[in-house]
Amino acid sequence: MSLACQDVATSPLSSPLSSPFPSLHDVQRTAARLAGQVLETPVWRWHTGIVAQALSANTEVWLKLELFQRTGTFKLRGALNCMAALDAAALQRGVAAASAGNHAMAVAYAARAAGTHARLAMPRHASPARIAACQADGAEVQLVDTVHQAFALAQRWVEEEGRTMIHPFEGPLTAEGTATVGLELMRQLPDLDAVVVPVGGGGLCAGIAAAVKQIKPACQVFGIEPFGADAMYRSFRAGEPVKLDRVDTIADSLGAPYSLPYSYGVCRRFVDDIVRVWDEELCRGMHHLYRDMKLTCEPAAAAATAALLGPLRSRLDGKRVALIVCGSNIDAARFAELVARGAG
Repeated sequence: MSLACQDVATSPLSSPLSSPFPSLHDVQRTAARLAGQVLETPVWRWHTGIVAQALSANTEVWLKLELFQRTGTFKLRGALNCMAALDAAALQRGVAAASAGNHAMAVAYAARAAGTHARLAMPRHASPARIAACQADGAEVQLVDTVHQAFALAQRWVEEEGRTMIHPFEGPLTAEGTATVGLELMRQLPDLDAVVVPVGGGGLCAGIAAAVKQIKPACQVFGIEPFGADAMYRSFRAGEPVKLDRVDTIADSLGAPYSLPYSYGVCRRFVDDIVRVWDEELCRGMHHLYRDMKLTCEPAAAAATAALLGPLRSRLDGKRVALIVCGSNIDAARFAELVARGAG
């Protein structure tokens, strides 16, 4: 049986973990390893529209535009870092993954770059454009009814075929990859007061928070979940990772059915709070990002905007804030539908 990505604590590319979170040295080394394979995404200040209307004049809102990353999301950073840890035998056996789309696209791309084969379990509701992108990179895609079934099928491939699971959010290698977003951000904007991060399974938030807090401990980090997929919020309140009975949100990229120990633990250590937003707030966030910043975002990428204009407004007004705009993989018809819903 092959190891899952989240279980690979040591490898020729990763020293034994001395602490249960990515050290700044780990993150810097990962950034050097990924140089040339991922893009350093830009930051851009949001001056106009809703920000000028709804927030005080001394509020600075910056967008970390990770939607401009190769494959359209941050997911490539973790996938490439996991792939780099595999030896020749593991590459020969191939990899497996479960995803509603963004992680699957990243794994397909990373597998092709590494010269290995990916089998991907995806829910039937996944965007046809995302499925097609995975297949275009040579991955084998199998559709199932639910996210829970997708994870179960990918695990079966691990057990029966010896493939390595490339997990969408869990484990040190994934967190080291996502932490490079935070490393870049703090180099680009060293005087931030707060960073607002969408949360699905928590891998992005864990990595960014670990980097940000080790560079500038006073900078607050907030994780944002939709009410219909709030496993990390519930885990924070329960004091342990929890599993959801069902997932119901337009933000399929944030639809993790549970939290897991590693990402939960890193988030608990470094994240100041997890707050929730409604799907209608996500649609309004998409509308504002499109109208004011001309960005074509998927719902997950509008989560930080929705939180800034909703539950975090009073806490962040007057602050220098960065919003993580995490992805853009959405088809034109669905984007138009949700932006129109947000404009209503």
